Amino acid sequence: MTSDARKLPTGFGRLWTAQTISSLGDGVTHAALPLLALTLTRDPMGLAVVTAAGTLPWLLFGVLGGALVDRWDRRRTMWVTDAARAVLLAIPVVAAALDVLSIPLLAAVAFLLGLGGLFFDTAATAYLPDLLGRDPALLERANARLRGTQTAASGFAGPPAGSALLAFGRAVPLLADAVSFALSALLVRSLPATPRPGSQARESLLRQARAGATYVFRDRLLLGLALRPAVGNIAFVAVETVLALFAHDRLGLATFGFGLLLTAEATGGLLGAGIASFLGRRLGTGTALTCTAAVEGLAILGLAAAPNPYVAGAALAVCGAGMGATMVLAPSLRQAIVPAHLMGRVTSTSRMLAMCAAPFGALLGGWLASTFDVRTPLYAAAGLLLTMTAVTTTMTSNRRVEAALRGAASTGGPSRPGSGDPVPQGAAELL
Repeated sequence: MTSDARKLPTGFGRLWTAQTISSLGDGVTHAALPLLALTLTRDPMGLAVVTAAGTLPWLLFGVLGGALVDRWDRRRTMWVTDAARAVLLAIPVVAAALDVLSIPLLAAVAFLLGLGGLFFDTAATAYLPDLLGRDPALLERANARLRGTQTAASGFAGPPAGSALLAFGRAVPLLADAVSFALSALLVRSLPATPRPGSQARESLLRQARAGATYVFRDRLLLGLALRPAVGNIAFVAVETVLALFAHDRLGLATFGFGLLLTAEATGGLLGAGIASFLGRRLGTGTALTCTAAVEGLAILGLAAAPNPYVAGAALAVCGAGMGATMVLAPSLRQAIVPAHLMGRVTSTSRMLAMCAAPFGALLGGWLASTFDVRTPLYAAAGLLLTMTAVTTTMTSNRRVEAALRGAASTGGPSRPGSGDPVPQGAAELL
């Protein structure tokens, strides 16, 4: 039986359900937390502190968090983290009930929720290839389902639900998210056990973290996979920074119209996740990734030149489709080729690069719009995306992808405990 015909194991269904429930809760909190902060202060800096606090864990502890996940049992890390986040959300719920809620408390909760997200997301990414036997086709199918439901739950259903629940009381959205974390923890705890990572517990944590980062930077394929979201985040955040202003001033859209514009992007994301596996089979994963990156750049170029809201919505939908397909293909490939005991560190290093790039995008977008015109950040973002596509094309070519998959298959899967951190193929000349 070929891998394409194989069924996903029962355990994946429980993981999928857990992440869907948790994503719905995340969407509720994503909408409710800033609105909740708005009931406490009108100071833009106060609101920014709450928003920024949620991203700080990735910037401060990204690589170290990956090293810890590579030491710990992945399944236990996931369910303990979700249980802890459920308990954590009880604090602002009680504070709201006692009318002692404050911006510093919300910022602290956002930070700790982000830290929990770091551990859960990294552990889940590392757990999935073990659950699916590192089968590339199964990984693409699984990631397509995870990505699709995550977009639907956190992008479509969660935010409106969070806004609606806020009308019943300040604590209600947070309580709903706490319940989602508790249900997720119970489901994850029932998942099948997988082999414990083979990382050496006696080795320095900092040294292990450095080994994971070095592994990414010395492998051209992994570096290419990491550079695209990092550079892409600069471009996309630059666009996001001025998108509301662009929609209002250039497209004549009010608040409701702007919401529809964002919905068009999310709809494209669902479509892209759904066709990702087909693109990978038809074009080869490397070529498919190059095509989706080029599509994103061209779509942003179309958005910048859009003469009306309909063209702008179509451009964002196409961009969303490219992003959705990329976010299925790239993680699936990484999960198939990275040794199990390095998966947490490689995942967190790549994610940290993307997170660190975001603030530069915000500054770039604001500066270009202030200095030149509101369309300028969009044109700059398109140029950045297309340049990044050209630079990384050979780094993620079909030839490199196939060689990496053959190398992973020839080693019989994850490295055995005690084998040490391997040197990526083709990196010997860099040592």
